[in-house]
Amino acid sequence: MFVFPKETDTAHVILRPTITKPLQEVSVCLRTFSELSRWYPLFSLATPTYKDAFLIRFQAPTNYMVYTGYSSNVFKGDSEPSDWNHICVTWDSQTGVVRLCVNGKNTTRRVSMKGSSIAAETSIVLGQEQDSFGGGFDASQSLVGEISDVHMWDYALTPEDIHKVISGRHNGNVINWVSLYYEIKGEVLVQPRLQ
Repeated sequence: MFVFPKETDTAHVILRPTITKPLQEVSVCLRTFSELSRWYPLFSLATPTYKDAFLIRFQAPTNYMVYTGYSSNVFKGDSEPSDWNHICVTWDSQTGVVRLCVNGKNTTRRVSMKGSSIAAETSIVLGQEQDSFGGGFDASQSLVGEISDVHMWDYALTPEDIHKVISGRHNGNVINWVSLYYEIKGEVLVQPRLQ
């Protein structure tokens, strides 16, 4: 897992996707733990056009915000503060449906950026929220906590797929935690995950 030990405007992890093409569907799943009470980013995907092309943010105990392009949606999840949470977000351009699943439980669906796509040129970052393509970090928006099991797909996962992801039986085809291509910047630790 990646451990982000302190509030900073430098520490982050750059993820390198194995597939680079425009995306009409996206799914991102990850596990996270933090004791922060303010908003912080879980996953930040920017393009040259949209700094928040696909951004997942969290504020304890149950608030999630998902950005797709210039549109944002707030969700209420079923989270346990002070414990690991498994989060999956899916987006389908054809319908515009954005879905959040926390620890296997679905929230109400939202609609965002129907008919649009995410450009092939992306910057994907963990631990910071990109205020510009690949940078523009702010310490007050940084993650202090831990992230593991990050996966991304170029299609919208079904509820059955998500349960397979939770149990470790379905890995991403764009970003795969098992064979992750990444670069660490600043003070980020790589540690074994505690059960």
